[in-house]
Amino acid sequence: MKRLLAAAAVLATFTHAAFAGELTLFSDSNFRGQRVTIDRDATNLADFGFNDRASSVVVRSGTWLLCEHANFGGRCAEFGPGEYRELPGFNDAISSARQIDRGQGRWRDRDRDGWRDHDRDEWRDRDRNGWRDDDRGGWGNRGGADVMMFAGPGFEGPQVQLSQDVRSMSDVGFNDRASSMIIREGRWEFCEHADFRGECIVLGPGRYEFLEWMNNRISSMRRVR
Repeated sequence: MKRLLAAAAVLATFTHAAFAGELTLFSDSNFRGQRVTIDRDATNLADFGFNDRASSVVVRSGTWLLCEHANFGGRCAEFGPGEYRELPGFNDAISSARQIDRGQGRWRDRDRDGWRDHDRDEWRDRDRNGWRDDDRGGWGNRGGADVMMFAGPGFEGPQVQLSQDVRSMSDVGFNDRASSMIIREGRWEFCEHADFRGECIVLGPGRYEFLEWMNNRISSMRRVR
């Protein structure tokens, strides 16, 4: 019996390690100033003395949802493994964080209407009224490329359609040109330099009308799931 319990404890430890992620928040840009490292969900960064203080982030493992209010409320953004020297739109505005790629079947997103469940295998489109199923022609159910990039915001201008890793967007004539994007399938890492270097962001299925801090900065992309 003791051996069985010991084996169970070891298995639990390895299971936790397999799914545990880690990120470090810095009070100044370029990974300077005070810091705090988080390896579990943080519903309120005030508990860590770091509410509305983060100006740069290093994600060592896992994909994390960083939100502007406690309890994962307000605006949120996903950050995959990588270094984020600045946080445009979220500088000194992060109050909670949680890992969202632990293999769980569902996660929840908060908008003005409260908590809503979302299946990981189901994408939603977000507009001013919150998350909703796309009703603009049903493109999400049609065949086609996994990723569509547009040179203008709001899905306007020249576009390129891709379904494979691209080490240099120059190869497809779209280096530093993407301003908006539609992802039909998969989770993709987009990086500011060729060969997946520099600042990167991980995005899943959805419609991204404007790429904010990655606007006209994407030089490589690869599928991570």
